[in-house]
Amino acid sequence: MQHTYGFEDATYQAVGGFEGLVKLVDAFYEAMDTLPEAKKIRAMHREDLEESRDKLVYFLSGWMGGPRIYAEKYGGISIPMAHQHLHIDAEDKAAWLSCMKAALINQKHPESLQTYLLAQLQFPANRIHQVSQAKHGHTD
Repeated sequence: MQHTYGFEDATYQAVGGFEGLVKLVDAFYEAMDTLPEAKKIRAMHREDLEESRDKLVYFLSGWMGGPRIYAEKYGGISIPMAHQHLHIDAEDKAAWLSCMKAALINQKHPESLQTYLLAQLQFPANRIHQVSQAKHGHTD
């Protein structure tokens, strides 16, 4: 099946809709719990990941062209500003992306979807990193 990722809800559908996002986010946090390079970013989260999982699923739904349900439940969000209180360095950004890559592989998504999503996720990851660095007066 040919998808044109990034248009309408093609990306959302390609990951399996809402149920697929839940599985992807579960695999993402499983990677965060198990990958050694993710130990520091895991420590930035609460022990109970239920709300983090929920927020990521809801955010990714709209971000991938699916239903924009995040705002309905949590209100508006600026992803970089929501993370600015954390000191996120280049290694943290790379660890987050590594967890997402592991989750995409775990879900056996097509390589074309994995490549597309990892490239697109660089944008918010870079902005979060930049805002954190500016807020904390650090540069990597």
